[in-house]
Amino acid sequence: MKLRALDLFCGAGGISHGLTAAGFEIVAAIDNWKPALKSYQSNFPTHRLLSCDLGNLDQRQWKELRSLGTLDLITGGPPCQGFSIQRIGKNDDDRNGLILAFSHLVANLRPRMFLMENVPGLLGHRGRLIAEDFIQEIRNAGYDLHHRVIDAASFGLPQLRRRVFFVGWLRDSVAPYEFPAALYSEHEYKSVRDAIGDLPSPPGDFSPANGDALHRRMRLSARNLERLQHIPPGGGFESLPVDLRVDCHKAGAQNIGHRSVYGRLDPDRPAGTITARFDSFTRGRFAHPWENRNISLREGARLQGFPDHYIFVGTQEEIAAQIGNAVPPLVALRLGESIRQHLSKQSCDFGALRHIDGWKSATAA
Repeated sequence: MKLRALDLFCGAGGISHGLTAAGFEIVAAIDNWKPALKSYQSNFPTHRLLSCDLGNLDQRQWKELRSLGTLDLITGGPPCQGFSIQRIGKNDDDRNGLILAFSHLVANLRPRMFLMENVPGLLGHRGRLIAEDFIQEIRNAGYDLHHRVIDAASFGLPQLRRRVFFVGWLRDSVAPYEFPAALYSEHEYKSVRDAIGDLPSPPGDFSPANGDALHRRMRLSARNLERLQHIPPGGGFESLPVDLRVDCHKAGAQNIGHRSVYGRLDPDRPAGTITARFDSFTRGRFAHPWENRNISLREGARLQGFPDHYIFVGTQEEIAAQIGNAVPPLVALRLGESIRQHLSKQSCDFGALRHIDGWKSATAA
């Protein structure tokens, strides 16, 4: 029998795709952004898909969630913009409260385990108070937990993407969980070339390449096209002549918040983090490694680990956000396999074993 999982903040379905491949049954998925829900439904037409604001559930919605029955896993990546390094200084973002909505749902629906993804900034100064409240509610609900910052490249993704993952388990019925070891060392990381090197160059008339609607050129201004011609693989705005730099870059590199802007990918290294705005190389290192263009939506999807048959619905900007905000399916697969194996071997009542020396200290770790 497959283990039953609930996917919160499901977006276009990155976690669901990975967990399904790991052998889970997704009993329901929830989000409230219509473009992402359309993409999710296109890929998982048989899944129960709910559209609601998880930070403001009404009685009817709570009743529907409780009707799902026993859950083995609740998973999700609550929006985190307020303390992401991509939004320095904006720690009052209301969406940060959705992390506490996640803990509230875990406390009320009581799955055997949970898995939550977020940016490492949650552990820093801007996120510390929210993290403390999250951990306190989880512990009060009868769970133990720990966390690890994982670089997706260590699991085989061709992208340097550091995220913190919290895993928790019901302390009276599930043994303490340990994260899986990295599969790849730094010198073994997959490269941009590995991921997109076989894709054809999109036509110059902005039509799809080989009928793939996601693999087409993005329009660039004449000025940005001229800038691209000066940027080498792995380079960024520092490579631009002064007369081609935007005004905020002319005062000196020390004034630049993100040094990867106006950047070109290095073909022989993993990509940097693919963000929700990877459709513009003015926002990061998103220029193609050897062509004078931005990477396409298809190339961004590959760097995030989505297969070419995965369907995305929406405008260019909406699809880029769905891809960039997703938990990479490959990461969800690796962690999902580990959690499935852990839960599948829980065959005894660990609550009856708590008197054994060392149990209390182990579950509190």
